[in-house]
Amino acid sequence: MIGREMLARLIAQAAGEGADLVTLRAMVEEASEAGATRALERLGLSDTGAQDDIDELRELLGAWRAAKQSAWKAAVQWLVRAVLALLLLGIAVRLGAMELLR
Repeated sequence: MIGREMLARLIAQAAGEGADLVTLRAMVEEASEAGATRALERLGLSDTGAQDDIDELRELLGAWRAAKQSAWKAAVQWLVRAVLALLLLGIAVRLGAMELLR
């Protein structure tokens, strides 16, 4: 509430005395602080454990990205193996190797 009270006082000062540059800068700073505080409260990140929550989310995001990259690599490897196996099978049929197996 202190920030809101300070902002109200600055607005009253600007209205009463006219707004000089220092007053306008102070108003912008207080309004920004109030907005940031409100945003953090809405996100549930205004408590003392918020930094731990952010760190844990970053860790989870890093693990998700690593798992996704690993899954793509595995899928590409299996696709390449399947294509190579079909290629070898095609070569074997073309050369008549299937006749030898009968």
